[in-house]
Amino acid sequence: MESFGARLHRAVGERGPLCVGIDPHPGLLARWGLEDDVRGLERFAGTVVEALGDRVAVVKPQSAFFERFGARGVAILESTIRQLRAAGSLVLLDAKRGDIGSTVAAYASAYLDSSNPLHVDAVTVSPYLGVGALAPMFELAAVQGGGVFVLALTSNPEGAAVQRARTADGRTVAQLVIDEIAQLNAGAQPLGSMGLVVGATIGETGHDLTGVNGPLLAPGLGAQGASAADLRVVFGSSLPEVLPTYSREVLAAGPDPAALRGAAERVLGDCRAALTGS
Repeated sequence: MESFGARLHRAVGERGPLCVGIDPHPGLLARWGLEDDVRGLERFAGTVVEALGDRVAVVKPQSAFFERFGARGVAILESTIRQLRAAGSLVLLDAKRGDIGSTVAAYASAYLDSSNPLHVDAVTVSPYLGVGALAPMFELAAVQGGGVFVLALTSNPEGAAVQRARTADGRTVAQLVIDEIAQLNAGAQPLGSMGLVVGATIGETGHDLTGVNGPLLAPGLGAQGASAADLRVVFGSSLPEVLPTYSREVLAAGPDPAALRGAAERVLGDCRAALTGS
């Protein structure tokens, strides 16, 4: 089975370096003139799929905004995933799961087993029970051709106290995570399938991201304060592996599909310029 890293490399080559989130929080639903209910959720997600599913390399539904509506919300998430995949986008589920033993294995099955209804191309995970505890995620991803994005250096200010704490060997917790993911990707061509989440708002990281050989998901662009130009400061020589991600900056242009497409094209142009220097 073709690896996620290979599929992502091809998708970015064909559609450009951009990930767009589907974050149907109450404020955005209201801005679109939709009720904060299951019907509003369905219309919101369906419109994003219609506008962007056939042109954006990666689409990232935020699971929590679907889960808050219970079983009916999860059913809409399943439908959204199917529609996005049918339209040709890779689907990255922003779930930030993390556990141990049989529980993390169950999460892996839920999101990375192709026989399950929530099967996606990749999923975000939290490493704070130990990167090794995520082994079932990594193993099933390798078998199923999926990807895993591990939190490393996040944009939220609360994260620094944990992520920049020092381990016994002097590395920060974040650097330990970075180094372990780099080991999992060693030798992969054209790109490893295990990625990292590194916020675009954090400035110079003071961490070594070279040699990760996997995708670097960069949230925090647009409404959260970072610009595409900030990517050069944060990622330096690792720019070729960066996958910029926007949510509100694009979604605020809705509900008109043409306006959503225009917003996505605009930020994609900004990202191309920042990542290539052209």
